[in-house]
Amino acid sequence: MKAVETKFFDYGSKEVECLSNSDPVLGDAMARFGRVEREVIPEPFAALVNAIIGQLISVSSAKTVWCRMQESLGDITPENLSAVSADDIQRCGMIMKKAVTISELSKDILQGKVCLDDLRQLPDQEVIRYLTTIKGVGLWTAEMLLINCLERPDVVSWGDIAIRRGMEKLYGFPKLTKDQFEVCKSRYSPYGSVASIYLWKISFL
Repeated sequence: MKAVETKFFDYGSKEVECLSNSDPVLGDAMARFGRVEREVIPEPFAALVNAIIGQLISVSSAKTVWCRMQESLGDITPENLSAVSADDIQRCGMIMKKAVTISELSKDILQGKVCLDDLRQLPDQEVIRYLTTIKGVGLWTAEMLLINCLERPDVVSWGDIAIRRGMEKLYGFPKLTKDQFEVCKSRYSPYGSVASIYLWKISFL
């Protein structure tokens, strides 16, 4: 079995300084934590499968399923996963709905119905539009691919519970509203993805 290739999200002092100047509260938190690394998966199919696994479950549970899937089924490729049944995928620890989504996605890629190779050339909203036409892939999953595969610089997901919890902890919001979220998001632009990386860190404190 070949391990899925990973790297860390690429950012530096430019992004940190810009965020610190536009949002001093976040800046103080960033200074306390120092550099926070975010592991990403450059290969789009493996990254999308990983995001599907992570829908509506904890980070630790998703990691367990992801590791079990690689150990049980081998390489995370369309060729490999289309050769096993949805039942085989489901037995790695996920609900059947996700297993069917992954199985059908694998087959659709091999048949040319879905192509992930051109996503890097598309703007964010076009990536989201394309991915959300895939059965079982919603806005959150598409946004996670933007960050955790394509390394797009300005993604802050309202649909991510941990990001919302991070904002609540950072700013002392008792219950984050959509308006509050949008104000924070606008302050983070154009480096919202780096803000997201720190908000994830804060949410788990």
